Amino acid sequence: MLFHEFKIGNLNVKNRFALAPMTRISATEDGIPTEKMKNYYTSFAKGGFGLIITEGNYIDTKYSQTYRLQPGIALDTHIDGWKNIVDDVKANGAKIIMQIQHSGGLSQGNYYLNETIAPSSVQPKGQQLDFYFGNGNYAIPKSASKNDINEIIHSFVKAAKNAEIAGFDGVEIHGANGYLLDQFLTPYSNTRNDEYGGNIENRLRIYVDIIKEIKKNVSHDFVVGIRLSQGKVNDYFHKWKNEEEAEFIFKTVEKSGVDYVHLTEFDATAPAFDTNKYKTLEILSLAQIARKTLQIPILLNGKIDSENSAKSIISEGVADLVTIGKSALANHDFPLKIKEGRPLKEFDAEKTLRPTAELKDFELY
Repeated sequence: MLFHEFKIGNLNVKNRFALAPMTRISATEDGIPTEKMKNYYTSFAKGGFGLIITEGNYIDTKYSQTYRLQPGIALDTHIDGWKNIVDDVKANGAKIIMQIQHSGGLSQGNYYLNETIAPSSVQPKGQQLDFYFGNGNYAIPKSASKNDINEIIHSFVKAAKNAEIAGFDGVEIHGANGYLLDQFLTPYSNTRNDEYGGNIENRLRIYVDIIKEIKKNVSHDFVVGIRLSQGKVNDYFHKWKNEEEAEFIFKTVEKSGVDYVHLTEFDATAPAFDTNKYKTLEILSLAQIARKTLQIPILLNGKIDSENSAKSIISEGVADLVTIGKSALANHDFPLKIKEGRPLKEFDAEKTLRPTAELKDFELY
């Protein structure tokens, strides 16, 4: 099963292994992808991954950038830089999807602006991430106006069109991990009383608007996915309300027209909710809830670090592709090693992510 082809929309992927999106702060200060990034992404294609999902790219030259040295897809220079990477990845047998991202209140390094924006003027929980050059509390963001929201939607659409020009096979909208769209979804960071705040339907409205507008403005074969999570980089153990709310979220994004849902949890197979608080006959993971709700493909990330964990998820039908993160950083040839029965290296966080999470020379084999 792991080495069977799979179709996402009209995109044929040669196996069930995808590289998870991981921020590696190795672009230029103004967001242009580098030669080191080309070597990095190409190495995963050479290592047997059927699908590459890039790190999150900022989508405008205003509020969207999250970290210093993050790549962008807002300018012609960004498009040109990514073209070289896309061509190399495809020449080595993989498909490639760009993740597009707006940081919202979690911005901690913006080349273009010094202020941040969010659904509401609520200081984000937690501390900035030091391995992405952050320090101390997050700034208190300004509350997005209706005009700001319209500009954000337009920027997501323009970013998707730019990614298509660069040759990508699709985009993944980053709706997870505490960034801007997730801030709209989360009640404590969204205190609005207009059509983008309040009940769950309103808090999902910006997801729906962005998905629909992107689908209208890209070609039919261009894949559009969405990444969702409960936890956040600044609130690791956050949970949605319950299983019914999860089902509503999944159904809403599916009806909006996405081609796949990419779920990321700390542990992909762990129960989604505290069963002492929420009674259910079955203890289901978030992916299992998604599987019984969705008709579109599911990509799954979280503690999938061995042949057995990957095989069980695919063979049991919990997800259609597994996205490998930390284990991929330690093993750029993760799929080939599994296919050939070679041992996997252990991930070394200190070596890879410290003092900062930029690409290290040892990773570029």
